[in-house]
Amino acid sequence: MAAGKKELLMLENFIGGKFLPCNSYIDSYDPSTGEVYCKVPNSGKEEIEAAVEAAREAFPAWSSRSPQERSLVLNRLADLVEQSLEELAQAESKDQGKTLTLARTMDIPRSAQNFRFFASSILHHMTECTHMDHLSCMHYTVRTPVGIAGLISPWNLPLYLLTWKIAPAIAAGNTVIAKPSELTSVTAWMLCKFLDKAGVPPGVINIVFGTGPRVGEALVSHPEVPLISFTGSQPTAERITQLSAPHCKKLSLELGGKNPAIIFEDANLEECIPATVRSSFANQGEICLCTSRIFVQRSIYSEFLKRFVEATRKWKVGMPSDPSANMGALISKAHLEKVRSYVMKARAEGAQILCGEGVDQLSLPPRNQAGYFMLPTVITDVKDESCCMKEEIFGPVTCVVPFDSEEEVIKRANSVKYGLAATVWSSNVGRIHRVAKKLQSGLVWTNCWLIRELNLPFGGMKSSGIGREGAKDSFDFFTEIKTITIKH
Repeated sequence: MAAGKKELLMLENFIGGKFLPCNSYIDSYDPSTGEVYCKVPNSGKEEIEAAVEAAREAFPAWSSRSPQERSLVLNRLADLVEQSLEELAQAESKDQGKTLTLARTMDIPRSAQNFRFFASSILHHMTECTHMDHLSCMHYTVRTPVGIAGLISPWNLPLYLLTWKIAPAIAAGNTVIAKPSELTSVTAWMLCKFLDKAGVPPGVINIVFGTGPRVGEALVSHPEVPLISFTGSQPTAERITQLSAPHCKKLSLELGGKNPAIIFEDANLEECIPATVRSSFANQGEICLCTSRIFVQRSIYSEFLKRFVEATRKWKVGMPSDPSANMGALISKAHLEKVRSYVMKARAEGAQILCGEGVDQLSLPPRNQAGYFMLPTVITDVKDESCCMKEEIFGPVTCVVPFDSEEEVIKRANSVKYGLAATVWSSNVGRIHRVAKKLQSGLVWTNCWLIRELNLPFGGMKSSGIGREGAKDSFDFFTEIKTITIKH
């Protein structure tokens, strides 16, 4: 067979239960090779209008279904995701650059779990009732779906975070218009193929592809979309807030982090070091919960640093399909250059780069030479005022600095505008409680990282966002509460 040009994957929007072509398309790249492998619809106002019409038409029937009926549909979606786990994992790894191992073990299983979790939780929400006998009155509450939910998900955990939004939205009886990132649209498109088979009526889930400035703005500013759930950067969240303000929309904004790990001298380093390497570099450091500032008590600082750098150097950067790779490629050329620029700034400020970028040699197969790869990088001798300690880098770069006292480290950990997650390592239970309470952080892990309980609230403080998601919190967000008073 003659070697021909590879056929590009052509995605289509999914509106009103049908795949629809678009007038123009955007290139999507394979991060591990730097080659275009996919064409993504470059949608705009016209497509959003069509999606709004489909979602509006589907809303009365879907919102009238019982929670039990909607729960069955969500469980069927979970089954279909699980049955296609390998196919979805391969697509997610190729599209995003993450290792196939991570996609297989985290992204896709968690996507199925999101549907399964909200299929169950929707059955257990209670409404309230109180009596005022002296006034012959009874009060009770009902919850009703908000309407059309606008859902905007990011490129770092594409299907994982898209399903984390879709599942509670439709479980609560809303219809949905979702906009995945234009950089990672493939698994969202694949999900559309399961909807009819799972019993999702046409128009309940509409997926419209394209860029933030075109399709994102059209969705956010549409007067018939009363609710926006967004995960991504702070500048985009500011724009969403501006566009939503004239319509008084409900907003849930899950933004960035500059997450500290605080390692006290009584920490168990056997557990702490591998967990902190993982929390710094998992998914190429492209998780909003990744650790990027490591504060180590001075008495163990040099030992920690030596062992941490040794462990970091053992993390293998390689082709995403390589089962021995710990890290794959970063999402795009522009993002790789941005992450590298922080290392250059740190070096210019007099910081030390102990391993990784510019220090160690990255070895890749010839086919991947043009891919967006970078070694995990550890920086020391960096001031708290440095941009590397203040700004979200969102890549495989972490800074390690010493501290002396508990009071000092809390103040320094809280000295950034973000407040998403923190980790504390200590064997002193009293200290753990004290420090966890004082950290300005929506999530605090102690002696572990990224163990999630989906029932409990997820979200950040300060510039890390507005609102919370989780069983009760997502239900609160995706419904409106009404108090009814009956005089008898």
